[in-house]
Amino acid sequence: MLMQTHEARLAALRQELKRRGLDGFIVPISDEHMSEYVGAYAQRLQWLTGFGGSAGSAVVMLDKAAIFVDGRYTVQVRDQVDEKLFEYRSVPKDTIGGWIGEQAQQGARIGYDPWLHSRQWAQATAKAAAKAGAELVAVDSNPIDAVWQDQPEPSPAPAIVQDNALAGRSSSEKRAEIADWLKREGHDAAVISALDSVAWLLNIRGADVSHTPVALSYVVAHADGTAELFIASEKVTPELAQHLGNAVSVRERSSFASALGAMKGKSVAVDPNYGVDAIAQLLEAGGATVSFERDPTILPRAIKNPVEQQGQRDAQARDGAAVARFLRWIEETAPSGEVDELAAAAKLREFREELGNLRDLSFDTISAAGPHAALPHYKVDEDSNIPIPPSSIYLVDSGGQYPAGTTDITRTVWIGPGEPTAEMKDRYTRVLKGHIQIARAVFPQGTSGGQLDGFARQYLWEAGVDYAHGTGHGVGSFLSVHEGPQRIAKPSGGQAGTDQELFAGMILSNEPGYYKQGHFGIRIENLVLVEKRTIEGAEGDYLGFETLTFVPIDRTLVEKGLLTETEIAWWNDYHAQVRAILAPQLEGEDLAWLERHCAQL
Repeated sequence: MLMQTHEARLAALRQELKRRGLDGFIVPISDEHMSEYVGAYAQRLQWLTGFGGSAGSAVVMLDKAAIFVDGRYTVQVRDQVDEKLFEYRSVPKDTIGGWIGEQAQQGARIGYDPWLHSRQWAQATAKAAAKAGAELVAVDSNPIDAVWQDQPEPSPAPAIVQDNALAGRSSSEKRAEIADWLKREGHDAAVISALDSVAWLLNIRGADVSHTPVALSYVVAHADGTAELFIASEKVTPELAQHLGNAVSVRERSSFASALGAMKGKSVAVDPNYGVDAIAQLLEAGGATVSFERDPTILPRAIKNPVEQQGQRDAQARDGAAVARFLRWIEETAPSGEVDELAAAAKLREFREELGNLRDLSFDTISAAGPHAALPHYKVDEDSNIPIPPSSIYLVDSGGQYPAGTTDITRTVWIGPGEPTAEMKDRYTRVLKGHIQIARAVFPQGTSGGQLDGFARQYLWEAGVDYAHGTGHGVGSFLSVHEGPQRIAKPSGGQAGTDQELFAGMILSNEPGYYKQGHFGIRIENLVLVEKRTIEGAEGDYLGFETLTFVPIDRTLVEKGLLTETEIAWWNDYHAQVRAILAPQLEGEDLAWLERHCAQL
């Protein structure tokens, strides 16, 4: 009989911990690759607690338990997780190590799965536990897997080839670049464990993780340009084997651990963020020297080549037509009060699917009506779903995965009848002004995303308000919608990537926002490409942004009097480009709607 209640699951886990001589266990949302999105088989935290967010952890002791989430999920965790089973803890104020230090008894053995945590995390948590006289213990197998009776198997989907015509560079070229880096740094090999890094390096894709087209696998890249791919044999098609060629040896994923243990005497680079603790343990136990250095594929992957750049333009143009058709539909149907958030998200997917080349969404669509729009990372489900209220703001943040590129766009629109309030228009226009400042930014080579973040916030700050998320994240090419290392965000607060120098070819989002708790939320998001700028008389090299996303921005919410002549000119020029790109793809009422919404402001 399957365990249906979270109380029963928690009790079963505690019995398993007792059987193993453990006094506690740490449960993250993670997989063996430290992925942002994980496959169904790795959703251990959700199975145990009911929490459906994308970031969080729990600690289960024999007599108490706690769940740790950040401010994005303060409301969601209370809706989904029983407070009688788990106490709520807020990150970063509360830490797992700190809580263990408070709760653990002298001599307690707290288990963790070394395949789901980084070395740095393990060391910091072990140190915190030791202060209470507790020991952090690496388990040989995950105890949740022992009690999760209907745990899904990892996806059996075959890996597919990403043709060079879309990738822009061959795998052999990329491996040669990594080999040169290894030789310069004095290493024999690098473990490539991030799934999107593996996909980029070998020009392969997959369907093993929702929203990210990757295949569950590892690569060991060697200094002679060869590589070993560790992947389940059922995923390897004749086409894939031919594509990989003789320089890439294909081995069973299950042999990865033993291969790491056989690298005695070699210097091996492991990424500190994506290489899990177990990888370092196995290498060290086998006599290898581990050097924790950034995955050498990350920066080249972030700097898109000309083929990838054009692919992204093409994907954005097609996706823009689908989003425009949706915005016309929502404008005409939602004022009835009979369209709910789930129905709207489904309709938007339908428009994208009609394009014929949609492989997946790039993330779960944020379809947020009324007060839900004030939750930046709101995820609609059957329990939270509400009708879109007439005379309100509706926010939709969505994207698609296409073979040529990955899209991500947010539009905030007014749902009639009636007019938005003066406060709504003021806040919307200040967000728009910040968006325009990023779009128009010109900056010297060497500038980081953290240095640009204030451009987007300045007009909100003037009104004494702000937003709690970053202004921009990197985006992959038919890969992860959240790709590092670049980021536009406040440089304080430990935001990863805010000090990364921006290079021509990087793609980022431009998405300032404003959120009034319990009332409404606003966000305007386009993707932008970093490009070189020629300035007469410039002393040094300068960069700017090419906008990639072309979909009308809602004008009902704009307070034109707050815009400068330069900002109005930007608006009119942007919408002229929207019309030029989308009009050839639309007809009838869709085209008429586009013409109205691209008229000069």
